[in-house]
Amino acid sequence: MNTHSQIPLWRQLQACARVLQAILGGASGTAAIGAVDAALRPGVQALSFAVLRSLGRAQALRCLLAPRKPSAPVDALLCSALALLSQESEAPYDAFTLVNQTVEAAKKTPKLKAQAPFINACLRRFLREQATLLAQVALDPVARWNHPAWWLARTQAEWPTHWQALLEANNAQAPMVLRVNTRRTSVADYLKKLQAAGLEAQPLGLVGVVLQHASAVGQIPGFADGLVSVQDSAAQWAAPLLLTGLRGQTPLQVLDACAAPGGKTAHLLEFADVALTALDIDAERCQRIYDNLQRLGLVARIVAADAADLPSWWTGQFFDAILLDAPCSGSGVVRRHPDIRWLRRPTDMAQLARQQARLLAVLWPLLKPGGRLLYGTCSVFHAEGQDQIKAFLGNNNNAILLPSPGHLLPGQVAQWPGVDDNPNREHDGFYYALLEKSAA
Repeated sequence: MNTHSQIPLWRQLQACARVLQAILGGASGTAAIGAVDAALRPGVQALSFAVLRSLGRAQALRCLLAPRKPSAPVDALLCSALALLSQESEAPYDAFTLVNQTVEAAKKTPKLKAQAPFINACLRRFLREQATLLAQVALDPVARWNHPAWWLARTQAEWPTHWQALLEANNAQAPMVLRVNTRRTSVADYLKKLQAAGLEAQPLGLVGVVLQHASAVGQIPGFADGLVSVQDSAAQWAAPLLLTGLRGQTPLQVLDACAAPGGKTAHLLEFADVALTALDIDAERCQRIYDNLQRLGLVARIVAADAADLPSWWTGQFFDAILLDAPCSGSGVVRRHPDIRWLRRPTDMAQLARQQARLLAVLWPLLKPGGRLLYGTCSVFHAEGQDQIKAFLGNNNNAILLPSPGHLLPGQVAQWPGVDDNPNREHDGFYYALLEKSAA
């Protein structure tokens, strides 16, 4: 039995509602869930993710049941309950228990106690009129797909034949994928370790393993000893794309810009003998890079600096290879971070695209002739992928676009040679463009 299942559901629902209220107020899901008491956190995260994946429907239902919007704390608790109740066969608890415990959560929250009868009346009416109410909100695209209207419109416009599969993938739970540290063990040997531990898994990609069921990292064999790291299969393509066949003096000089939390940094060091500089603007996140590398027995020069502010970090050393894993909307990792769709605004795209273009412009001159830059974003939007690179190539005559995957879409089998070993559509949404600097 999970420890969080021993905690009263009403306490978890209280915390879940606070998480939802914080996210609707602009906080990231990571920060909102991180503020929850540690004993409650696993259960609250599971509930919060389920709520966020059904929030469009829940808000539409709340509008029908209570046209006059209640206070933010009441609305968050009511929408949390409606999101969970409306999942029907996938609901984590039976309807009676959910209603009873939601009302209990209101009663045990001093500021909500007076609203407990109102919440009870709304939820019981939903149960009585469930079929009619669900049919009514199903006509609303935001409720049907559980994404904001602008996100729906953009996805339909940019991916006219894939948009439904994309949105469905966003609403699914992501699998847990591990990257095997092949400096320490092989994929085949590690799969045997998992089998011995009673964990079902399948090989995925070059050095990946996908678990049948997610597990706490503390229970994953060899994790503490650096045998594996948690990393999505799409992210596992950065190191081989950038370094395979790259020639230069040994060790290759490599820059990982925007490196935190260090997953791709570590993979670059596992993949080849390189001298690596890892940058990130956030000093706390740089500590996470260090911790990850220490666990894996790897070493890099780690610098807390803005990659675009050259005087703050650049020593004059030119690089054979640069990985620019650029700040982006995160539109490709919504299944892992379901809060993203509700936090992003349509105006964010232009701002992020400008930031990406600035980083490309500043870092490109640091690349040696014949060197490579891999531009990557965990985004499915064109402004952060193909449009960005088209503009860059138009402004830089010495940049050559090498064969690269382009947009990898969740819910779609990748069409890139070597990536198309993913028939189960397990990867996140990503964009990769591999650029080479001409020697002339």
